[in-house]
Amino acid sequence: MRESRLGDYGSGLAPVTEGWFVVNVRDAERWSSQNRGARCSFESDYGDPAIEFAQLGINVTVLEAGQTILYHAQANPGGFPGRVRGVHATQGEQRSLGPWDFFHAAPWTEHGFVGAGERPCVIVMVGSRSGPGVHHPVSEIAARHGASVAEETSDCRQANAALERFGRERPSNRARLPSA
Repeated sequence: MRESRLGDYGSGLAPVTEGWFVVNVRDAERWSSQNRGARCSFESDYGDPAIEFAQLGINVTVLEAGQTILYHAQANPGGFPGRVRGVHATQGEQRSLGPWDFFHAAPWTEHGFVGAGERPCVIVMVGSRSGPGVHHPVSEIAARHGASVAEETSDCRQANAALERFGRERPSNRARLPSA
C-alpha cells in the first residue's frame, strides 16, 4: 500500500489519494457549523474523488454549549469517549457525560449529543461501516435541544435537509480546544 498524498483545502489537510497517512488532529481538515459544532473526519468526503474509509468511520467532533448531533440509531456499533462535559439522549432518556466518559452504542441504540458546560465538549466517534444504515426516530428529549427530526425517517438526506450545512473551515473556537 502506498502513502496517501495529503492536500490542504484551506481548512486543513485531507487525503487526496488512497493509502496510509499520518496527520495531527490540529492540522487535519475541519468542517464547522454554528449549530452543529466542528468535526474532523480524516477523510475527504467531498474530494474529487472522495477518499473515505471503507470499514471504519472515525472523527473528532467538538460541540460548544447548545450545539448538537442529530438523534439517530445505526445498524453498526459505535464508541464515543468524550474529553469535556456534555449531555446525550439515549433510548429516550437524558444523561450527563463527564470528562473521559465512554459511551458504547450497541447496534440500533438511539442516541444524540448536546454540548454543555463552559468548555468545548470533545467527542471521538468511532464506528463500523459494514451495515445497512441509519434511522432517525423522533425524540421529545432530543427535540428540546434541537437535535430531533420532526418526522421519523431512514433517509439521511431528509433527516439532514433542515439542518445547517457544514462549511469547509476551521472552527472559530480553535484556540479554546484542549491541547493533546
